[in-house]
Amino acid sequence: MRRIGSPDDHQPTSGRTGHRRRRTAALAAAAALVPALLATSACGGPADAASAAGDLTVMTWAPSGTGSTDRPGMTALAEAVGRDINARGGLHGRQLRVLTCNEQNTAEGAAACTRQAVDAHAVAVIGSYSQYGSTFIPTLEAAGIPYLGGYGLSTPEFSSPLSYPVAGGTPALIAGNGRQLVAAGCKSVALVRPDTRAGDTMVGYLDAALRPAGIRLTDIKAPERSNDYTPIARQAVGDDRPGDCVTVALGSEPTANLLDPMRRLNPRHTALSSVIGSFQQSVVDATGGDGGVLGGAYATGWFPPESSPVWDALRDTVHTYGNGTAIDVADPGVQTTWVAYEVFREAAKRIDAAKPLNAKTLRAVLDGGDPIKTNGATPPLSWGMTNMLASADSPRLVNTSVTFQHVQGGRLVEQQQGFTDIRWVLVGGKPPA
Repeated sequence: MRRIGSPDDHQPTSGRTGHRRRRTAALAAAAALVPALLATSACGGPADAASAAGDLTVMTWAPSGTGSTDRPGMTALAEAVGRDINARGGLHGRQLRVLTCNEQNTAEGAAACTRQAVDAHAVAVIGSYSQYGSTFIPTLEAAGIPYLGGYGLSTPEFSSPLSYPVAGGTPALIAGNGRQLVAAGCKSVALVRPDTRAGDTMVGYLDAALRPAGIRLTDIKAPERSNDYTPIARQAVGDDRPGDCVTVALGSEPTANLLDPMRRLNPRHTALSSVIGSFQQSVVDATGGDGGVLGGAYATGWFPPESSPVWDALRDTVHTYGNGTAIDVADPGVQTTWVAYEVFREAAKRIDAAKPLNAKTLRAVLDGGDPIKTNGATPPLSWGMTNMLASADSPRLVNTSVTFQHVQGGRLVEQQQGFTDIRWVLVGGKPPA
């Protein structure tokens, strides 16, 4: 764990591994009762009682050094944003203390990071990445700490009353990708996804998007780590017939490893697709641009392409306050962290100067229902009751919009301008007429 925020902080940016701790049975039992209580009482825990004096503390976590789903740019950007905010005078008259933590892509790592956030009386966990929502959400709920702008890998992120997602997470990406492939004329789709609980949820969302068009779906489970994805690539390509499509929903490193056998197979008819995060512009460049395996590939994202001017402020922050750290502004994890901190900044401005900025007052603003703009990176965001998704599993999934992109001229560009709302897929409805 690191403390970041001073404008003249020039230490290297890297997450620190937290102490591994096991939650006691008593804590787990108590935490299980908290969501319902919070939903009705809006009461918080220790974070609400944090002193109004001294620094404001927030935390951002993400895995690093795991070789599968690493997102070190998210924590590095959080540190850069902290420097930027403090160079401008802080928030609510106080300096911002940004803690970062290596979640390690394990439940134990997620629990350790969460415990650090609680111990530090963080007012929020912002722009973080973890598939272990069932591990960390109950602990945050017990402490009254909001989870703002997570990557959206687990169901609790879209059901907890203390979670405020800025994008539709995996559900929106996968469902949106299905609709993009329908429009592309696919007759069959092979989904290559991780053999994990998070991967299991992808199948239903993609099938819901493809089924109205009568498109056959093949589910291909792949290991999160492997030195040879050749069997997976062969299974995905199959007979390589016109109308065959493959969509890849692995982490960035496994996807890069999969692309090599795909290149060697050199399918003539199979169209390749993915979601932003599995690949991005740097991967397109590394695989030969238009002349490589990703030439013409389709991609679904939450946000506009990296070339969009909506990311100019992000680029400026990385350049000025990144301390030379390699932060890929095309990484959707980095973009999610940026959007989450933009929401945090705006919400902080809306808190009455006579009141303290703490977890409770922050939640009150976020729950208030007044839309928060993100400079075009997303539609205006609101977590009021009227914005909830009509879904028992994912009511907090308020942003159901995605972007359709493709590789053209060696660049990931908009295939279709603006956002596409796929809310109807996520609630089991029918395609709009």
